[in-house]
Amino acid sequence: MVQKAKILLVDDRPENLLALEAILSALDQTLVRASSGEEALKALLTDDFAVILLDVQMPGMDGFETAAHIKRRERTRDIPIIFLTAINHGPHHTFRGYAAGAVDYISKPFDPWVLRAKVSVFVELYMKNCQLREQAALLRLQLEGGGKPVGGAKESAGLLAELSARLAAVEEQAEALSKQLDDESADAAAVATAAHLERKLTGLRRALDALEPGAGSGTTSVSSQT
Repeated sequence: MVQKAKILLVDDRPENLLALEAILSALDQTLVRASSGEEALKALLTDDFAVILLDVQMPGMDGFETAAHIKRRERTRDIPIIFLTAINHGPHHTFRGYAAGAVDYISKPFDPWVLRAKVSVFVELYMKNCQLREQAALLRLQLEGGGKPVGGAKESAGLLAELSARLAAVEEQAEALSKQLDDESADAAAVATAAHLERKLTGLRRALDALEPGAGSGTTSVSSQT
């Protein structure tokens, strides 16, 4: 059974958290609430998350400060952060969000479909990354066992083919989202999101290619990507 991805929702207002849960419930993933930056950082100590939706305006530790702490931790620095804000102070405010490490910056009220589509891309990417790491671990077990196939060569080849097909589906979804974002606006949000996805997908594709039979020095490549 495929384990569900966790999505961290950070907002000091309960009604906003409820609204986010209503929007994202269709994704059928595990939604985790945090009512403050401190509570979010505590949750990140023990759990892995596919993406973080982070409110900018919060009492005490605001979204920018929370994001800075997240990006300083080795365990959490690569988790995508989507900033949500009810205010818009112009480009300077937006760029501050990107400087803090956000991959996107959305002003309230936002289109529920657009938010759900953006989050779904990061969830799919996270799930494929998890599957790829599991496959890499299986390959290492084979190598450490003296090359003895684990589950049979045919089964391993089938798993690789399935992973490749699933990754291709995510690549297509990311490409479609990038086009949609470009249609909506040519601002820094679309550019930052597309660039982040491209880097992650490229790394996953290279790691998956390294697992293919006859990849030569595949062991080294996999280790560097996982």
